[in-house]
Amino acid sequence: MRDIALGEAAVELAPTYAALILADDGVEITSDKITTLINAANVDFEPIWASLLAKALEGKDVRELLLNVGAGGGAPAVGAVSAGGAAPAAAEAEAPKEEEKKEEKEESDDDMGFGLFD
Repeated sequence: MRDIALGEAAVELAPTYAALILADDGVEITSDKITTLINAANVDFEPIWASLLAKALEGKDVRELLLNVGAGGGAPAVGAVSAGGAAPAAAEAEAPKEEEKKEEKEESDDDMGFGLFD
């Protein structure tokens, strides 16, 4: 039994906290190390989360990720649109026209005399 009653959110975040501890100490983040830290804290958790988190952080510099959390979040998406030039805008302009043509085809049932109120 646990010495301290943890809230559900704390239990769910335990693998993340363990990964941050490992990154702070400069230790490689692995599933086994995350599990060892969480078990040492006497927290019950699903081990799958440790392995998923370890795989997600594999080859990443967690310290660098934390330092650049707010830096230029939307810049790549804006750059991709402007790099595409007029082609994406032209494709978007053609999309509504295609939808209008489809709607006209659906209305062809009325022309055959199969209307709802006939």
